[in-house]
Amino acid sequence: MVSLAYSDEHSTFQLDFSLRLNTSRRHEMADFTKVLHHKSNGYKRRTEGLDGKNTLAITMVKRALQMGIDADYLLVDSWYAKPQFFEDAKLLGIDTIARLPNNSRIWNFQGKHKTINAIYDGLKPQKRTFAGHHGKIRYTYFDHVVHHQILGRIKLVFLSTHKELLVFASTDTTRTGKEIIDIYKKRWNIEQGYKDLREYFGFGKEENRIYEALIARITLSMFTYNLLVYINRVNHEPKTLGELFRDLECELQALAISMQLFLQILTNIANIHQNLKGSKELQHLVAVIGAYTKKELGFMCES
Repeated sequence: MVSLAYSDEHSTFQLDFSLRLNTSRRHEMADFTKVLHHKSNGYKRRTEGLDGKNTLAITMVKRALQMGIDADYLLVDSWYAKPQFFEDAKLLGIDTIARLPNNSRIWNFQGKHKTINAIYDGLKPQKRTFAGHHGKIRYTYFDHVVHHQILGRIKLVFLSTHKELLVFASTDTTRTGKEIIDIYKKRWNIEQGYKDLREYFGFGKEENRIYEALIARITLSMFTYNLLVYINRVNHEPKTLGELFRDLECELQALAISMQLFLQILTNIANIHQNLKGSKELQHLVAVIGAYTKKELGFMCES
């Protein structure tokens, strides 16, 4: 599955997703769309499932931008960190930040040093390095603007821990190395969002082989997730989604019980109304019911 999310410092909202058909499971279009109208959403969904991941991702970004989503940058993982993907995103008017795979077949630059390792080894003695940390992990880093045949100027950030070398890239060369690293750290919030989706909303636990049913189930999971994220966002005391989920679950159970009691009360009133109409006993009964519903439901019933 390929998905697109919107994230800021406070919340992460799921925007779009697509189920890609594995190469081993692909069939001719006529085999699974002959009962679907070619203009239906089901047909379009299954058709796009034949596209590659990069194509699906760019298509979703394009849809989001056309719907009015305003974003400062596109943050992707290393799978999508390919020159053509960066270029396609740039043509849509959005800059990309990603961790680059250290693969000379994918990333080859212009100038004296062609590969990522060659650039790092050539610049490390010359560049001033800066220190930082993420939790308990301490690192040093420096940045440099390089030239690429397709992308032109692109900024690379070389981050070194005592275990490995990580390389980040941004098509926006005005950003500092620290900004690029801080932005990439936000991927943790996105990954946490998917963890919450799996733990509380049944994401990834779909037990259905019908393509349209899978689309519907995942859509409901993401819609419910977004609803709780919004509630948490407007709350003055934000909680983790797990805490909010459990609190709302208790409140909904209490509301369901209270509504059931309220319906029983209304039924009893209808049954005894004819016998006690206009009597003091009925007035007393209504007063008792009003007090009870106020306690259970939080409002007063008027006679």
